[in-house]
Amino acid sequence: MMTLTLTACGNSAATNVNADAVVKAAEADTETSVAESSQEVEEAKETEVSDGIAEAIAQEHSYEEEATTADPEDTSEKSDKEPTAEISEHVPPKYTNLRTEDGGVIERITYTAHDYTDESEPEITKEANVYLPAGYSADKKYNVLYLLHGIGGNEDEWGMNKSTSRVKSIMDNLSYYGDIDGFIVVTPNGRAGGSQDRDGSLMDAFYVFGKELRNDLIPYMESHYSTYADYDENGYDLSATREHRAIAGLSMGGMQTINIGLNECTDLFAYFGAFSAAPTSYAASKTANNLKDSEYDIKFFYNICGTEDRVAYPSASAAAKTLPALSDKFTDGENYMWQELPGAHDFHIWYLGFYNFAQLAFK
Repeated sequence: MMTLTLTACGNSAATNVNADAVVKAAEADTETSVAESSQEVEEAKETEVSDGIAEAIAQEHSYEEEATTADPEDTSEKSDKEPTAEISEHVPPKYTNLRTEDGGVIERITYTAHDYTDESEPEITKEANVYLPAGYSADKKYNVLYLLHGIGGNEDEWGMNKSTSRVKSIMDNLSYYGDIDGFIVVTPNGRAGGSQDRDGSLMDAFYVFGKELRNDLIPYMESHYSTYADYDENGYDLSATREHRAIAGLSMGGMQTINIGLNECTDLFAYFGAFSAAPTSYAASKTANNLKDSEYDIKFFYNICGTEDRVAYPSASAAAKTLPALSDKFTDGENYMWQELPGAHDFHIWYLGFYNFAQLAFK
């Protein structure tokens, strides 16, 4: 009996030890499984983001168009110099035709900026394109629009590096026919970092571009061109002339218009245009909350997005569609417009957005 008892006791102890080992092994396997699962989820998310960026870039580059050529037999253009532009769902050929006379010019500028993705903020050299309206003169003061590109673009994505630019033709014709008072348009590279790669890899640089606007690009423009600002190299009040600046952009540039323009820099800008604002655009509730105590009014906020836009429609609508209901800074039909129409994530929508916004800014 004693032997059996001792044997039984010994077996029980061994069984408990083995059970503990099994539990620990199971826990270890579970932890490993959870870790592997988490890693797989993260990898899946990274793949999804990477695929999303690739799709956005592909759609962004799927279509582009330059100025059109007027019918030489159509004399109505010269005989009927009347302003007929209106907020529309298409850009009339009258406003996309290349102007060989009475047109503006495009200049390429080089300016000193900083790499704001680096804590030490080292100086870097950047380039941008500047449209000057027909008859530009240092004796006149001009409003300025800062027009931003998408995740796969750079300062040339809007075509402002050539005389046949559709943006240039729209500006030339709106000015020529008297629909607008011509203004300056600047297309910079919206990445405030040392790398200017167009593959979407330097994402952080998009989100700190507000620093470059405030510290580098706007002061450069206002020290080299005839704007409303009283530039002083020792510092000056940029907010004093905010009503003479506008910011707009496509996709990531639309996100920057919302996140940076509306949420960080209302002291710099009074007019805002978001064309198919990209994912990561702040939700309308956040923008409304950030603006509730702002001392600055919003002169106009224009939005446009294609209803078939798989990349941006959810983010653009979440960022802007309900703003008038959430903030007294926006009144639909007065200083706010949401425009949606059939279309995808491409320049069919964005040229139209530019045409419409150019009529709304600086009024």
